[in-house]
Parts: sequence; structure tokens; C-alpha cells
Amino acid sequence: MLDETDQRAAEGAEESVEEPTEQPVDEPTDEPTDEPTDEPTDEAATQAPVADPAPEESTRRTSPGTPGSRVVAALRNPTRRQVVVAVLLAMVGFGAVTQVRIAGVEDNYAGLRQQDLIDVLNALAGARQQAESDVDRLETVRDDLRNDSTKRRTALEQAQGEVDDLNVLAGLVPVTGPGIRITITEVDGTVRLSSMLDTVQELRTVGAEAMQINGKIRIVAQTSFAETDGGFLVDGELVEAPFVIDVIGDPDVLSAAMVFAFGPRQQLRDDGAEVVVTKLSSLDIESVRDNADGRFAEPDPDQ
Repeated sequence: MLDETDQRAAEGAEESVEEPTEQPVDEPTDEPTDEPTDEPTDEAATQAPVADPAPEESTRRTSPGTPGSRVVAALRNPTRRQVVVAVLLAMVGFGAVTQVRIAGVEDNYAGLRQQDLIDVLNALAGARQQAESDVDRLETVRDDLRNDSTKRRTALEQAQGEVDDLNVLAGLVPVTGPGIRITITEVDGTVRLSSMLDTVQELRTVGAEAMQINGKIRIVAQTSFAETDGGFLVDGELVEAPFVIDVIGDPDVLSAAMVFAFGPRQQLRDDGAEVVVTKLSSLDIESVRDNADGRFAEPDPDQ
């Protein structure tokens, strides 16, 4: 038992005296003996001084082959491969963080039950149907408004056209257009009232739209003719020869209505008058009649 203790003490002393710097170390003066002692462990610890480990740790920090020095050197002067590896690791880390954030944002419905998801889908479907119904209703209203506007505009245009036609026929407005000019000159006799009325009536029959006599009296359906000395009373106003009748309408049709055999021109010639019919591409009728309100006739509300 004592021999083993002495042997361990001796081995510990030999390990502690080894120095990496190869400096001489004093060997212990006391050698182990075979005689038994009361405190072998304390004596071995006293006889075996331990070397200071500070030089060994300093050597490890400064030695170029230690892991710490290699890390420091790599950080100070990284190689191309180390830079590429660092960039790849940074990209991988960024992608992982981004994926986690996206997963957290898109995970709104992950915790819902199946019935909850069905309710959400039904709500969305109902909202879509309501929106489609509103769109259809608004489109229908738009079409109705367009149709009503078109109908109203068409009706107004048609009514205005009818009013314009009635104003022309009633002699309430000046008019212009193609037509003919009839000049009647008394040469060997006096123009009879019947011949003048037949001429006016024949022109109306073939489509005369407006007429005036001697440039001052508008001839309409209500115009009255009376024979008097020196001429005719037209609507109570004296008209003397030569008589000039301006007529707006189709010049060819109006001219043909005057010159056909046994027509108005022949009757006027029989009265001893000379008749000249001139076709005009543009003719102005400036004379108008006063608008007289009807005393008895009223519009039918059902028409």
C-alpha cells in the first residue's frame, strides 16, 4: 500500500517538472523509501511542486495552430470560399425568417373548424350574389333610362317636326325652298275670279307647300278671294295686275300642273292674259299670317 502511494507521488512530481521551454528543473532531494510513514499523501504533495500553467495557456493563444487563432485569422482575412458560404448562410436565414412571417400572416383560417370555413364560404358567396344582383338591377335601370330618353327625344323631334309643318301650312313662318314663279299679265282682257281660284287649287292639289301673291299676302287654306274693280281682294287687301304667285314645292311637278292641256294656263289665256312659268332652285317667301285662335274647334284629348 505504501509503495503504490509513493510511486504515484513520484510520477506526479515527474509530470509537474516538465517544462515546454526546456529550462532545467531541480529534481526532488527526497527519494521514496520502503519505510512506512504516517502521512504519505501530504509528503508526496510537499515533495512534488506543481509548475505554473500560465506559460502553456499563453503559448496556446499565440500559437498559429490553435483553433482560436485560426478563427481570428479567418475573420480578419476571409477567403473567397468562406465569403460565399457566409452569403449562402445569410440567404438561408433570411428565407427562413420570411417563411415564418408569411406562415404567420396566412394562418388566419388555420385554426377554424370545418363548419366555420363553410360559413365563411357561404358568406362570401352570398356577398357575391348580392353584388351581381345589384349590378344587374343598375344595368336595367340604365337601359330603361336610355330607352326613355330615346323615346322622349324621338317624340319631341317628331312633335317639333309636325309643329314646323303645321306652321308652314298655316303660313305662320317664313319659308325658303325650290319652286316656281307664275307671272300673270292682263293683255286683252281681265282675269276672272274662277280662273284665279282654279290656279291656286291646282297648285295645292299637286303638293304646293307655301304660296304668296304679289310678295305681300300669304295664301293658305283660310285665304279668301273676292273680285273687285282693278283686281282682287285677297283677305280683304287689294291685289292688282300683274299678278305674281310664288310657290314652293317640286318645280317639275308644279310646272307640269300649270301647262298641261286645258289646265290653269289655258284658262288664263282664254281670259286674255299672258302666263309665264319660271322654275327656281331657291325661292323665299317672307310674308306670314297672324295666328288666329280658333273660336269653336278644340284638340281632342284622346287623340
